[in-house]
This record gives sequence, structure tokens and C-alpha cells, in this order.
Amino acid sequence: MQVQFLIDQKTAGSDKLLSAGLLLPPGARHDKHRHPNCDEFFVVINGSGHIYTDTGREPSSKATSSSRRRGHWHGFDNTGKEDVRARLGMERRGIAGSRGLRNSAGRLLNVERIC
Repeated sequence: MQVQFLIDQKTAGSDKLLSAGLLLPPGARHDKHRHPNCDEFFVVINGSGHIYTDTGREPSSKATSSSRRRGHWHGFDNTGKEDVRARLGMERRGIAGSRGLRNSAGRLLNVERIC
């Protein structure tokens, strides 16, 4: 998975808003995770796959979107045959820290730029 941060503290001086572009080749996954301090939206620009939710996963394709309030599980699995290009955005509602982002297995993920 490739991530290009478009709006964040480093690129735009924003400490409340983050926006990024994602590229997920076939078979790639944005692991199921949750943010205790952020609301997030995810928009599929092209490609297809499944969006992870609190209750499982749902099919997703071009021009579909998903939003999650802080604390809810989400992620994306490219199950299609072409690259998935997507945009995500997050609004910080608290302070990021080492408790910030864990996947469903409890593994701590990179929290330097994320809530």
C-alpha cells in the first residue's frame, strides 16, 4: 500500500485535519483498525474490494464512500484485479499518542501522523 499525505501537520501545518491518497494493488490490504481520537471518511476513486466495518465487511467499488466515527473498526481489502485508488480524511478530536492506532490483533501501528 502506498500513502501520499496531502494535508497534515508536515505538508500543510494542520494539526486537526489529515487527508491522504491511497494506492492499493490487487491483494493489498489497509488492515482493520480503529482510531480513538478521530472520525474518518474513505472514498474509492477506482477499483473494487471490501470495506471492513464493526460487523464484518461490505463490498465497495468506484465512487463508494464510508465514514466511521472514532472508536469504530474500519479498513479495506483490495479483492479486485486492478489497483484501488482512494482518498481518506480524518478529523482529530483529541491528542494522538502511543494508545492511538491498533489493528484488530492489538498490534500498535505507526501513530506519528495519525490519531
